[in-house]
Amino acid sequence: MDNSCSMAPVWFTDVAGSAVAILLSFFCVLYARLLVRTQPSNVIWTYLLWLSVALAGFAVSRGVGHIAKRTLMLMDMPDVWVSLRPFSGGINTIAFVVVAAITLFFQRVHKINTMILEDKRALEEAGHEVMRLNRDLESLVRKRTEELSRSEQKYRRIFEGSMDMIFIVDEAGRFLDINQAGLSTLGYDSRDDVIGGLDLGRIFVSREDHARIMEELHDRGFVKDHECRFLTKGGSELLMLLSATVRRGESGKVVSYEGIAKDLTARVRMEKQLQQANRLASLGQISTGIAHEINNPLGVMLGYTQLLLREHKAGTQIHDDLKTIEKHARNCRTIIEDLLKFARGTITNKAFIDVNQCLREVASLLAHQLELDNITLEIHPDVNLPPVLADAEKLKQVFMNLIMNARHAISGQGRISLETFFEPAKERVLISVSDTGAGIHPELIDKIFNPFFTTKPPGEGTGLGLSVSYGIIQDHNGRIEVRSEINKGSTFTIVLPLKEEPVVADAISKKWIAETGR
Repeated sequence: MDNSCSMAPVWFTDVAGSAVAILLSFFCVLYARLLVRTQPSNVIWTYLLWLSVALAGFAVSRGVGHIAKRTLMLMDMPDVWVSLRPFSGGINTIAFVVVAAITLFFQRVHKINTMILEDKRALEEAGHEVMRLNRDLESLVRKRTEELSRSEQKYRRIFEGSMDMIFIVDEAGRFLDINQAGLSTLGYDSRDDVIGGLDLGRIFVSREDHARIMEELHDRGFVKDHECRFLTKGGSELLMLLSATVRRGESGKVVSYEGIAKDLTARVRMEKQLQQANRLASLGQISTGIAHEINNPLGVMLGYTQLLLREHKAGTQIHDDLKTIEKHARNCRTIIEDLLKFARGTITNKAFIDVNQCLREVASLLAHQLELDNITLEIHPDVNLPPVLADAEKLKQVFMNLIMNARHAISGQGRISLETFFEPAKERVLISVSDTGAGIHPELIDKIFNPFFTTKPPGEGTGLGLSVSYGIIQDHNGRIEVRSEINKGSTFTIVLPLKEEPVVADAISKKWIAETGR
């Protein structure tokens, strides 16, 4: 009994310590579980949880064993304890094995976790670098995009602002792009009418020209300053100066053709006007001398003819012959007077006049005669026509000549149309005389203003009417333009500027030199 009392503190400590160990192990498990919940991805907390569970198992096994041992000893049942002790020891051993296994396993897990964390940090650093590079790339892309946009706008302004035709066609010749000047030159209103629907070969008047240019493009890669003729939407022909290049892909296959075409039609017309002006100026100088040389003998011939007529009675053969001489001498004098009007002109009395009124007065004089010839005379005046500084009588002479020429061009029934236009932007007035006659052959267009040139039968015209009209309009700082089609008629257009801007040969020459650089 005394021995039992002396061992009581030891038993109490063993039993109480075992219970406290079990209780604390469960608290460790609960706390480790709480840590795992707060940071599920933290492998250390997971390791501590499993370690706490294993140690709790060991504490339970060992504590229960100690409590059972002391209890059985007090109950004087040592034999039972002896039979249970191997099981308690085995459970303790298994608990220690589990703790060791968990420790070894999580040691490997810790290494792997450390590597994962290092990789994570590396990935984060790489991510930050990628983000930095991405920001730099975005900035660079934005900068390059702005530069590209400015460059595109600049070249688009050049493309659209060019007064020459600029175009791009694909390998099959279909238009991919064309500037506004090109649309205006070809007579189209919208890009939709050209892009994808028009072939380059269709605008060439000559298929041989198109084939030759394409062959040279494929052989040399470019063509430069090639003169060719384009066909407009309305069917008109334009003389163009074409330069073009080939754009090829990396494989060498043709991707597109890019070209610039300059309209030479107006320049060629100006050259012809210059040649005409120079030719007429030379003819005028020659004609002045000839007219003076002929006019004096004609005056003497007429004087002596009139003296002889006084000596012979009317009805006699000599009198009739003298009358014939007088008639033809007077005709010659009229021709010479017209020639002198063309060569040096007469005094021009300019004043602000109503061109529509002048045209109506001439039309009223000829209306009856034209009606008898089955010719309809139409007048379409522009009511907004401003007064023009001009010589009314000389303009009437020009109108009379153009209308009579139109009458002679019509065989049988026809129509003559008189129209006036005002172009405020160009500050000029246009008067057109159109007919439905036989038209003028293209080879004769450049000759119609030459003195003594006429298509009328002998005895019906001197060939000076248009020459004199040309001189009168030129004296008014204007010009006469002609458009004619065989069997469809002709249109003579008088252009009169509202400002005093001479367009004589020297002025035309200077303008032509300035534009061509020749």
